[in-house]
Amino acid sequence: MVFRKILRAFGVGGPSVETELTDPHCRPGGVLEGTVQVTGGDHPVDVEYLAIGLITRVEVESGDSEYESGQEFHRQRLTGSFRLVPGRRHEVPFRFEVPWETPITEVYGQRLNGMSMGLTTELEVARAVDKSDLDAVMVHPLPAQERILEALLRLGFRFSRADVERGRVYGVEQRLPFYQEIEFYPPAAYASTLNELELTFVPTPERLQVVLEVERRSRHRPEGFGRFDVDYATIDQVDWPAELDGWLRRAR
Repeated sequence: MVFRKILRAFGVGGPSVETELTDPHCRPGGVLEGTVQVTGGDHPVDVEYLAIGLITRVEVESGDSEYESGQEFHRQRLTGSFRLVPGRRHEVPFRFEVPWETPITEVYGQRLNGMSMGLTTELEVARAVDKSDLDAVMVHPLPAQERILEALLRLGFRFSRADVERGRVYGVEQRLPFYQEIEFYPPAAYASTLNELELTFVPTPERLQVVLEVERRSRHRPEGFGRFDVDYATIDQVDWPAELDGWLRRAR
């Protein structure tokens, strides 16, 4: 599937940029491939650089308030400086590595409520930077992430929403300045004691770090936390519904 977004940069007669993704679907730790085509306008310009970057929506807490902000969390320069003559096309292929901690946006072919992810293209001419609108990117779970999600769904949990929050998760190896929380409604078997379950994945090339947080109905009991690592090589050797059910019952 090919996504195309044409940016008319720097006013009438300026250069235009067209970004094409060979496939907008990817996984954490995977790649996005495509080309960026820059076409000269009606006068020559000196391009300082061409770059692409991944952007997601992040929730930021500031004092007693909270706001959302688009944050670019990974970028790649595709070129140095070059001369763009009128009408000339300059095509730049790219292979963009997706960070392992990239939040997932799709599960079972459906967009997670609350998530957005896109690839932006940035062109700098004469110290004026112009960015294109986002080309949508769909990030699917790793197989290990799918196993954990499948286990929770088999236990009867239902997706509520997901968001990305600025900050760090205690006790995990983390490189990006934010983390994703996927929220679930509890099934009847847990609903008498639990209001909500929050799941955070922090993948690395070697293992999947999983953090669980439960919000209890009783105000007199603190929230429950759990953290464990998943070995990619042995993920299928574990009865994950039973493992998660055991932890959740202890957390109640």
